[in-house]
Amino acid sequence: MMSIRTALVLVLVVFFKYTNGAILPVRSSETREVLSLDGLWYFTTNETFIDSIEEEHDWELNLMPVPSSYNDISTKPEIRDHAGAVWYKKNFFIPSSWENKNVWIRFGSVCYSASVTVNGQLATEHSIGHLPFETEISSYLTFGKENAVLVKVDNILTNTSIPQGSLDTLFTGRKKVKYTFDFFNYAGIDRPVYLYTTNSVHINDVTINSTVNTTSTKGAVVSYLISHTATNSSTSYEVKVLDKSKKVVGTVSSENAEDTVEIDSPKLWWPYLMNPEPGYLYTLEITLKVNGTVADIYRQPFGIRELRFDNTSFTINGQPIYIRGFGRHEDSDIRGKGLDFPLIVRDYNLIKWIGANCYRTSHYPYAEEIMDLADQFGIMIIDEVPAVNTENYNDGLLRNHKKSLSELYQRDKNRPSVVIWSIANEPRTQLAESEDYYRQISAHIKSLDRSRPITIANLYTSGEDHSGQFLDILGVNRYEAWYVNAGDLDTVYPNLLDHARAWHQKHNKPVLITEYGADSEEGLKLLPTYIWTEEYQTELMENAFRAFDELRGEGWFIGEMIWNFADFKTEQTITRVGCNKKGLFTRNRQPKQAAYLMRKRYWQLAHKLNNVTLPADLEPYISDLASNSYKIPKDEL
Repeated sequence: MMSIRTALVLVLVVFFKYTNGAILPVRSSETREVLSLDGLWYFTTNETFIDSIEEEHDWELNLMPVPSSYNDISTKPEIRDHAGAVWYKKNFFIPSSWENKNVWIRFGSVCYSASVTVNGQLATEHSIGHLPFETEISSYLTFGKENAVLVKVDNILTNTSIPQGSLDTLFTGRKKVKYTFDFFNYAGIDRPVYLYTTNSVHINDVTINSTVNTTSTKGAVVSYLISHTATNSSTSYEVKVLDKSKKVVGTVSSENAEDTVEIDSPKLWWPYLMNPEPGYLYTLEITLKVNGTVADIYRQPFGIRELRFDNTSFTINGQPIYIRGFGRHEDSDIRGKGLDFPLIVRDYNLIKWIGANCYRTSHYPYAEEIMDLADQFGIMIIDEVPAVNTENYNDGLLRNHKKSLSELYQRDKNRPSVVIWSIANEPRTQLAESEDYYRQISAHIKSLDRSRPITIANLYTSGEDHSGQFLDILGVNRYEAWYVNAGDLDTVYPNLLDHARAWHQKHNKPVLITEYGADSEEGLKLLPTYIWTEEYQTELMENAFRAFDELRGEGWFIGEMIWNFADFKTEQTITRVGCNKKGLFTRNRQPKQAAYLMRKRYWQLAHKLNNVTLPADLEPYISDLASNSYKIPKDEL
């Protein structure tokens, strides 16, 4: 019988041929070499220039940084607003030492569709943005010499694409991509590109799940499913579990497809401000041997944690979760949605400064490097598929929606930070045909993973919606005193209460506010308060806090997420002055007045619910109960 101080690790091995659709993150090891293709690529928007793309047809467009969206790099509006295909080319050298290896090319994301040619031969195609893909290219390469990769990137959205959109031709003859979502339609090779090597027999998938003994934080069961490419030879496996200091805490050597590893006194993965040591990660080190010879070594980080959910609660490791967070966007000046390490480190510093413990990857999967930091820092993630404002339901859309969920699951299934799957943002669930559609979508993700709850960030009322019965957590977007009853701050408190209660009463499930808020123009001040001012944004928040505190006391309300973390670029409209400005922070990540108020709010909640020691600069606020109009109830202290 297993002690509660022991984790039981089950290692299951299956065999299948894996050819495309990136599963494992790129990691170098004793058996794997990695070469980055990031940097400056040749670029053109003109198909007739493909064969001479390295020549300077246009000095502004001849070179394009990767990773980056291409839209804001040049000074030309026709590039920013380009509709259709563009082409990227990169020359690279392959060493002779790679000749007897499998060589793979992997793209972290291309928005939205990509066609990859290596040395003039079509290597692979992919049609969903924000998700990785790869293919094996050894047969196309010339070893010991220079090679070339050409990538055709197309940003056209259709009625069956995820997300949806259409192509319009203006009376001037210019083509324009039309879409309903409220963020800029950035495009390009926006995440890293790698070449990497494996042996012909290699590990190609690892699936990790864990359960925790809720009577003690020291007992856990972790199950693993490991697969590798097919072989007729004899295989064996050496598995080690390493703790954070790289100390070996469990080992097994076996020829069996199924085995166990015992870990003494495992440390659990906890969210930020729920434990003194959040984000604790182990590493599963797998050595695959063929006929006694090492064929592959792969190391996969993982966390030990258990999620449970029912009709009123959501827990991690037996402790209730109260979500303090926001929606976000991958968005920055010049780079667009391109991976930007200084920016993402700044963002996580701000997330921790403000006292948040969660965010939603609105409205698409974020870069793996961003997700890595969430795992390490203990920031919970609501992982959202790139389905936004879904309507015109059809079979082609359903296939692509399921495909995007499958690829998202394969990419992020081992991440302890991912605690909820979001299967859509503001879909048109008031339509009767959405009911069967979301029945199928919900069933699909549950067929892949029943360990995490699923949600939709829903725009409609509980009476209008046709999807709530299929969800585990009811995500509610409600812009009281902004899109609804604009300017009427006195409606925020009562209407948020009524709206959230109606959802719970209809479905008897936990409710989470996934969006609320208001735009504010930095520095705009009017007395009395007025829409678009910083004071209006904070007063709206204070009224919402009153409602959230009352709802929290009813036992089924599990969190609050403001929209948005930072201002972000949108399509040009008369309702947006440069950006959507609902951010707590400006687009260049400086705090508005709302950020300081939210910091007080989130740290106060952490203090109340998780007995967190307050930062020194917030102690006077707590002890003096000093906030503009929102007072912390005495029983919260």
